[in-house]
Amino acid sequence: MKIAIVGSSKFAKQMVEYQEKLIGLGHAVDVHEHYVAQAKGEMKDMIERINNEHATLKIENDYIKYHYNDIVNSDAVLVLNLDKNGIENYIGGNTLMELGFAHVHDKKIYLLNPIPKMAYRDEIEAVMPIIINDDLTLIK
Repeated sequence: MKIAIVGSSKFAKQMVEYQEKLIGLGHAVDVHEHYVAQAKGEMKDMIERINNEHATLKIENDYIKYHYNDIVNSDAVLVLNLDKNGIENYIGGNTLMELGFAHVHDKKIYLLNPIPKMAYRDEIEAVMPIIINDDLTLIK
């Protein structure tokens, strides 16, 4: 199965870790080259820009369209909803959009962890994600 991994850019290292785990289970997984570089400790200027000018960075690198195309060309989406900013199982604005992209293209949506308690919880529930509680063998 071809899987798109989505989540906060702060989770770049974990995206690469989960990519490797999924490949080990026989899946095909693409992670943006910038996340791979960040996970290796490269592109430190990019990390600084994420913290200070994230919108500009997203525009310059066309990240939203990249992730849209990755989702469209995948069979399923795995959301790495890890803890961030004091929020358990965080799903941010971009990831919420990516859930919408996956839903309208009839992709299976897997959440690594339960749905977070956030203002848009209903919208997340409405895309009918499969919660796998960190058990990647449930991705089928």
